[in-house]
Amino acid sequence: MTTNRAISDLGGLPAGPIDTHEHEATLVERRIDAMMMLLRAKPRAFWVTDENRRTIESLTPEFYEGSAYYERWVTAMRALLIEKGVLDEAEIEAKLAEVRARYAAGGAA
Repeated sequence: MTTNRAISDLGGLPAGPIDTHEHEATLVERRIDAMMMLLRAKPRAFWVTDENRRTIESLTPEFYEGSAYYERWVTAMRALLIEKGVLDEAEIEAKLAEVRARYAAGGAA
């Protein structure tokens, strides 16, 4: 029997041990989590959980398997902002260039 699994559907597959220890969230992880909370907060919620899940599950297997949890979140967030017309690719790239330049000059990201 052939099963079409979503990339995130790992149930029943060998995956090795799971690290269940608590860890301190990094600054980047906290920022991504805060952005997600703000962008999903009512009344303006730009997307719902199911849309976020769909976007994450549509990542290529190579990207999904090779990226960290919050990297998947921020990639999905970017895709949804573009899909919903909140921002476009050029606006995101311009802001990223600004942040990279500030960082390169020794400023805060």
